[in-house]
Amino acid sequence: MKKSPRTRSQQPNRTVSIIGTGSYVPERVLTNADLEKIVETSDDWITTRTGIKARRIAAKDEFTSHMAARAAQRAMEQANVAPEEIDLIIVGTITPDNFTPATACHVQRIIGAKKAACFDISAACSGFLYAVEIAQQFIANHTYNTVLVIGADKLSSIMDWQDRNTCVLFGDGAGAAILRYRAGSHGVITTYMGSDGNYGDILHVPGGGCALPTTAENASEKLNTLKMNGRETFKQAVLSMGVAATRALEQAGLTADDLTCIIPHQANIRIIEALADRMKIPLEKFHVNLDRYGNTSAAAVAIALDEANREGRFQVGDYILLVVFGGGLTYASSVIQW
Repeated sequence: MKKSPRTRSQQPNRTVSIIGTGSYVPERVLTNADLEKIVETSDDWITTRTGIKARRIAAKDEFTSHMAARAAQRAMEQANVAPEEIDLIIVGTITPDNFTPATACHVQRIIGAKKAACFDISAACSGFLYAVEIAQQFIANHTYNTVLVIGADKLSSIMDWQDRNTCVLFGDGAGAAILRYRAGSHGVITTYMGSDGNYGDILHVPGGGCALPTTAENASEKLNTLKMNGRETFKQAVLSMGVAATRALEQAGLTADDLTCIIPHQANIRIIEALADRMKIPLEKFHVNLDRYGNTSAAAVAIALDEANREGRFQVGDYILLVVFGGGLTYASSVIQW
């Protein structure tokens, strides 16, 4: 009798690890002093309210896909993974090169990952962790073996440079990770994700889509730029990140004392301080780089993860926590054993 093939559903789930990280930020540095010449603000006003001192700005001919590919290549180099080994590319972004094709397809072409399936996801600043969880499911269930996950945004392309409430906060960049099954490692232990569309308008781009297309009549209103209710965004960021981090730790069966490093979304130092206080974790355990890069949306936690990895802030076997918040509103937290 012919033997029946073993289906994916009959195979035991695999653990999934991050085996390499990479990041990229543009060369141009825009300091708070530079912004003083553009909009009514000051270095002291920005620093005391956000902790940001500078951010990176991509060149006019440098797109989200270019930054994403550079970060991907660095992750591939660290993981010792060749382009043809990549089965899937997921890019988290709210600033795609085009509406279609997906930015992931542009990345595929640049890095030469000819075998990969490609798609983008839109979860704003939560995009990288959403993509990590999607990748984890594909690998755990034996659909793919090697997945490239990227968070990348060129937020300078959707800024109103006359709005001091937003333009001082954001920058451009990309971060990437290679995920794969690694024997003997727990890897991504759990990810908690959540959303609340009732708060969609506290951080959003109102125009440019089919609901409110950009026209000659409304172009001067800059509806295709990022708008934010700062006070409500701050409040919801602290609440949702606290919930996500707590739930992820509970699902993993761990406590804050078990963590070696916490990598939060890099939006505002006051948000991070409030989260640290809420979770009763010393601020020294948090990896913070927003003073140099500002808020790079989906790229922020990915860039910080790569930076912390390369600085040796955690070792194999250590537990780390990643926690994010973004427009939508969306939020997520992942517990990972390195």
